Amino acid sequence: MLQYILRRVMYLIPTLIAISIVSFVIIQLPPGDYLTTHIASLAQSGMQLQQHEIDMLKREYGLDQPMHMQYLRWLWKALHGNFGLSLEYRLPVSDLIWERLWLTVILSLTTILFNWALAIPIGIYSATHQYTPLDYLFTFVGFVGLGTPNFLLALILMWIAYSSFGFSVGGLFSPSFEEAPWSLAKVVDLIKHLWIPIFILGLSGTAGLIRTMRAQMLDELRKPYVVTARAKGLTESKAIWKYPVRVALNPFVSTVGWALPQLVSGSTIVSVVLSLPTAGPLLLRALQNQDMYLAGSFLMLLSILTVIGTLISDVLLAVLDPRIRFERK
Repeated sequence: MLQYILRRVMYLIPTLIAISIVSFVIIQLPPGDYLTTHIASLAQSGMQLQQHEIDMLKREYGLDQPMHMQYLRWLWKALHGNFGLSLEYRLPVSDLIWERLWLTVILSLTTILFNWALAIPIGIYSATHQYTPLDYLFTFVGFVGLGTPNFLLALILMWIAYSSFGFSVGGLFSPSFEEAPWSLAKVVDLIKHLWIPIFILGLSGTAGLIRTMRAQMLDELRKPYVVTARAKGLTESKAIWKYPVRVALNPFVSTVGWALPQLVSGSTIVSVVLSLPTAGPLLLRALQNQDMYLAGSFLMLLSILTVIGTLISDVLLAVLDPRIRFERK
């Protein structure tokens, strides 16, 4: 197992280098750059920049160098913890990212735990009580959850909260705590506001995982080893929980690799609707304004989350299911 983990860690280095190159090139593909957009916006407001001013800005932003030199310069600084300067905000990229990324990670992890806490027991119950009224009810709720866009659910919830109760459900903090320093009261306020985005973001994910768990369990319960376990007198709870559930959890573990980056990037519209101070809206604005250092750093961090999550998935799968271990005897 140790050799397997070390081998997978060694694969991470060339993978991350390749991802960084692709990410930086993709940011550069749209015509123009941030400076072109900035000059155009100044022209619309009636300000005209002279050529020497444009050349000075190009040197300041590093846009006067070829793409490969810009990439090497960005990569060298990133290896030393400096992701460059945001072209739009004129602030270090690391400061902009970290103040939002940790809130995003908290929201993502709690949403994943919410998904698993509901999907696993409901999926097991639906499989072991097939075609019962509750199974039909869970199936119906699952289809509704899969068919309802998260941003639409967020809009409906905001309308109901404001029209019926007279308060807004947006944001992760109360107005009095948004700019306040961190304290126990602010953490409690965060927890009070956290359940709404967790419910909205987790609904479709929970619905899909319920269907997955039910299908996996139904497949495992019909296999000969379960029939043999029952024939040898094993209790029904052990016959279900000891082996079929363990094997049916494989899809849950294998999706950890893309669950975190998907929540970061896939919840962008919901974050915009609910005014959440997470990474998604900032990444969207960076892409729209071609803020290449900010957008490239975000894409790189999402890629790192994906690669690390995939490594964790592979290790957990090797521990969970002995059939797919790769260790050499």
